[in-house]
Amino acid sequence: MLAIDLTGRRALVAGVADDAGFGFAIAKALAEAGASVCAGTWPPALNIFMTLLERGKLDDSRRMAAGTLLEFEKIYPLDAVYDSYDEIPDDIRTSKRYKDVGDCSISGIADRLVGDFGERPLDIVVHSLANGPEVKKALLDTSRHGYLAAVSASAYSLVSMVQRLAPLMRTGGSFLSLTYLASERVVPGYGGGMSSAKAALESDTRTLAFEAGRKFGVRVNTISAGPLASRAASAIGIIEKMVEYVAANAPLAERLTAAEVGQTAAFLSSPLASGITGNTVYVDKGYHAMGMAVASDLRHD
Repeated sequence: MLAIDLTGRRALVAGVADDAGFGFAIAKALAEAGASVCAGTWPPALNIFMTLLERGKLDDSRRMAAGTLLEFEKIYPLDAVYDSYDEIPDDIRTSKRYKDVGDCSISGIADRLVGDFGERPLDIVVHSLANGPEVKKALLDTSRHGYLAAVSASAYSLVSMVQRLAPLMRTGGSFLSLTYLASERVVPGYGGGMSSAKAALESDTRTLAFEAGRKFGVRVNTISAGPLASRAASAIGIIEKMVEYVAANAPLAERLTAAEVGQTAAFLSSPLASGITGNTVYVDKGYHAMGMAVASDLRHD
């Protein structure tokens, strides 16, 4: 039987703050395949996430096929906008949500992983995070600050994570990120420079696959996932309409589930995908293949 087996491997899933998004689904799929999973959580969401876990509010979502619950080996504070602790402004460091978390930069999480698990503690890194402070604005109305902030949080953060975490990876290591079709098609309403950030993320995936593959022997891929009405995606403002439109016009006319993305992520992170790198893998019910909306009289119901 050919099966995804991640036994003995450790994953870091950056961007888990609740049970509704792709990050949680990927973490669960990796754990189902046998991996130990650490999470990186944005400091402003950390206390809420920890409280939900401790009070059992997420137990139904955490339940796996064998009946056991998904357990995070460690949950680290992570703000991927910052490469090192010195870059975090004083007013952020001393704010209510940051003052007790310590070094939540990308370098900080790398140091914590080494301190907790040794010199080469990682096999899998998942970049499941993005932010565009002006995502509801048309690109024409986006400020320079908003545009650069979107690219910094959503694309450059992957570059920084590969720089700092690839040296910590064991043989056969895998990086994986999440992108969206707006990187290559016009998606009205997905603004604020986020489409540009996703295009950069995909381009960087190809270049990092070459550079980090040659230097560290790791693979780098990205999943172009269809729209999902997660809490994070609600910032877009029209996410439900996006979900409905894709379901109505995709070759497979069901709504995408987070679990489907999680299962693909587990495969791409496994030895079964050892020959796959530098790729954008579409998990969107085939919507990316469409060139026009489906007319109602052409549907085969």
